[in-house]
Amino acid sequence: MSDIVFTRTSGWIPNVIREDGELKLTLGAGADANHEPRTFTFSISEAHLAVIREDLARHLLLWSAVLPLCDAAGTRGRLDENAAVALLDPILLAAPADVDALFQRIRWDRGRLIAHGADIDLLERGRVCAAMRAATETPDGKRAQEYHADRRRAERGTVLGPLDAAILRYTGQYLHGATIPRRMPDAVAPALLPDVIRVIATAEQACAGMRIGRDPRRGNRATDKRDWDRMETTVDAAVRRAHPGLVDDAVRTVSFLMCSEAANRSRSTPMEDDEEAAGHHADFGGSARKAALSFTDDKGLEKKWTRDSPRTAAAEFWEFVGNRAAADNEVFTIEDEEMGEGIQLHFYADSIARITTLREGEGRSDPEYPVDYSLVDGIGGYRKLVSVFVRGGYAALEQHGPWMSDVAEFERARRRRDAQ
Repeated sequence: MSDIVFTRTSGWIPNVIREDGELKLTLGAGADANHEPRTFTFSISEAHLAVIREDLARHLLLWSAVLPLCDAAGTRGRLDENAAVALLDPILLAAPADVDALFQRIRWDRGRLIAHGADIDLLERGRVCAAMRAATETPDGKRAQEYHADRRRAERGTVLGPLDAAILRYTGQYLHGATIPRRMPDAVAPALLPDVIRVIATAEQACAGMRIGRDPRRGNRATDKRDWDRMETTVDAAVRRAHPGLVDDAVRTVSFLMCSEAANRSRSTPMEDDEEAAGHHADFGGSARKAALSFTDDKGLEKKWTRDSPRTAAAEFWEFVGNRAAADNEVFTIEDEEMGEGIQLHFYADSIARITTLREGEGRSDPEYPVDYSLVDGIGGYRKLVSVFVRGGYAALEQHGPWMSDVAEFERARRRRDAQ
């Protein structure tokens, strides 16, 4: 049976309880194997309780020093109570200079103190008691997160200037560089916002007219990595040229913002509009357009398209690919059964084959299907060839080679490309 003797407004700061007549400090820290918070307790004296009641700074310092012991206990281990008790007198009852000296020798949770208002400069200089003069019971978790983010940057040699920090706050990436960026003007100090907007405007001008298309080979919402890299390189160069004082983190977050927004615009665009925007809509005359096509994948699934379909053949095909493509399903075929011609896309090899029926099989003789192969330059190349075929057929592909009928020759060409 235990009774709470002393507690503070913040529920996570350790409480003092009386258990079977004995005073104990109790705190929640870490988690067990089921991810539930663990609770640790160890004995204290009346003298320790008196300091804890009256001195928030010493209370927080003790908490900061005990937390690493809780971490060491892991998910199932016991708290080293002897080590915890050994911290009581040196932290709660010793002179400030002695407390400062102790914190030079032990592990302690710096972020916890910063969240509760510790002066970061004094902490860094080892003056922990002085740093806690402005301590608050209510924590500011974001302050500690920003401190740790700055420490991580400092470890790789990056120090943010005021504009760098403002840009990272604007994109929401100050704390975590992997966060999807977005525009957050309210997060920036008003005095710095015009400068941030000028940097963003530089980036927008640099990538005006550029787009990031979709890459159905990786799913219906996947986007073209080459387009992304091209836009990223363009924006980086323009921002560095116009604002040479920015650190890499600030430049990268701006290009990440531009690319993310372009990718989102592409994902929300219907497949037909995406095809038009990609520019693969050469016209080969109405008579050359296909009347009916069959799409198949490497798993044997088939989908039909006819000219009276409300959607274009290319859009229907790429949606089929986006729904079906996978690591074990990387070969897709478009066939015009009436004309006896088709193309087969090999995503695993960045190549394509065009096939036509030269002679139908008669009796016991097999049909003759000449096959030509060509290398393909990414999803953009595939889009172009698919558009050419569905609009102009086998013959229209001739000018988009070179095409190789010799398999050995084609394999040598593919190995040379892959070796570059």
